[in-house]
Amino acid sequence: MKKILLFTVALLFVSDAFAQFDKYFHNKTLRYDYYHAGDSVNEFFFFDNLIEEPYWGGSKVNLIDALEYGNHIFRVFDVESGKEIYSKGYCTLFNEWQHTPEALTTQMSYPEGVVMPYPKNKVRIEFYTRDDKNVFEKKFEHTIDPNVYSVAKPVYKEDVFEVLYSGKPENKVDIVLLADGYAATDRAKFEKDCEIFEESIFKFSPYKENRDKFNIRGVWTPSDQQGITIPGEGIWKNTRFGAKYYTFGSERYQMVDDFQKIRDVAGNAPYDVIYVLTNTKKYGGGGIYNLYGISAAHNEMSTDKIYVHEFGHLFLGLGDEYDYGGENMNLYGDIEPWEANITSLADFDKKKHWKPFLEKKNSKAGTSVTAENELVLGLYEGAGYYTDGMYRPFITCLMRDFTVDYFCPVCTRATLEMIDNYTK
Repeated sequence: MKKILLFTVALLFVSDAFAQFDKYFHNKTLRYDYYHAGDSVNEFFFFDNLIEEPYWGGSKVNLIDALEYGNHIFRVFDVESGKEIYSKGYCTLFNEWQHTPEALTTQMSYPEGVVMPYPKNKVRIEFYTRDDKNVFEKKFEHTIDPNVYSVAKPVYKEDVFEVLYSGKPENKVDIVLLADGYAATDRAKFEKDCEIFEESIFKFSPYKENRDKFNIRGVWTPSDQQGITIPGEGIWKNTRFGAKYYTFGSERYQMVDDFQKIRDVAGNAPYDVIYVLTNTKKYGGGGIYNLYGISAAHNEMSTDKIYVHEFGHLFLGLGDEYDYGGENMNLYGDIEPWEANITSLADFDKKKHWKPFLEKKNSKAGTSVTAENELVLGLYEGAGYYTDGMYRPFITCLMRDFTVDYFCPVCTRATLEMIDNYTK
C-alpha cells in the first residue's frame, strides 16, 4: 500500500509540473542573446537579440535549477505574478578569460546566449554571477515581451539526422553534435564520427547503463575549408564556427569564441547538450558547463576517453581532478568549489555525493575510509589544477587521467543525479 501511495504522489507531482509548464510556456524555445563584457574585476551584460527556436528539448517538469552548479545562473520570472518559472546554472568562456593575464589590462566582450522554454507572457530575466564569497550576485535584468514582432526567427536551416533515438525530448537527455572543419565532401566522414562519439560515450559507466535515456542527433554544418585553425603553428582556416587551438595561450585548449554561431545551428534540433566535433587529429578540446563541448574527432590519444571526460565538464560541471605539479597555492582560499568532485574542505558538508561516505574522524588527506567498486573512497590532495589544499575523492578517475576506464563513485552519483534531472 505504501508503494502505491508513493507512486500516486509522484504521478500527481508530475501532472502538476506539466500543468505549470503549459500555464507559462509554449513547447518551443526562446533564445536570449547578449554580450558578456568586462575585465578581470568588472563584468557587464548587454542585450543583443531575441530568437525563436522551433523545439524545446528540456524537461517540462524540472524547470527550476535546484542544483545551482556553475559560475553563473539566470532566472526567469513571470511579470504578472512575480513567480520564478525557470532557472539554469552555467559557465562561460568569458569567465575563464577573466582569470588570464590579458584581463588585467584589457577589456573584452564575448557573444553568448541562454535558452528557456518560450514564455506565453511578459517575463523578467535576471543574470547572476558568483561573488568572492561564493554567493550569486545579480548583475543584470531585463523585462521582455515574447510576443513582439521583433523576435527573430531561425536563420539557418540545416540537415539533421538521428544517431540515437530513445524517446520524446522532454524525457531524455538530448545531445546535438555539430561539425567544424568538415568540407562539403566530408558528410559521410562526419556521420561516421557521430557514430563513434555515440559508441564512445556509452562504453563507460554510468552512461552505458542509461543509454536508453539519451537521444543524439547530428546537424550537418559544412565548412569552406578542411581542418581547424592552429594559431601557434601559423595555420588559419575558414570554418563554420571558427574553432581554434591556443585559447588563452594553451596549445591544447580548442574552443569557439562566438557561442551565438553555435546556437544558430544547434536550434535546428531539440537539445540539452551541444558538442562540436572538429575535423582534426591534433589533441585538444574543452568542455564548459551548460555551454558546449568540443574536441578533435580524429585524435590519436584515446578519443573515447577524451569525449567522456569533456562531457563530464559539459553535462554536469565536474572539475578536473589533476594538478599541474610542483608547489602551488590553492587560489580558492576559504571558498568551497561548487563542482561535485573537488573540495577545498572549506564547506565539505555541501558534498552530498561524497561526505556521507566518509567518517568524520578520518577526514584527513589520503585516509582510506570505505571501499567501493574495489577502490578506496577518501580525500586525496591534488585536484582542480592545485597541488596543495584541494582534494579529490579517489586516487584516480577519468576526470584525472586516461590510464583508467572508470569514473569514481562521486562522479558517478553526480552523473546519475543529472540524468534524472533531465529525464524525470
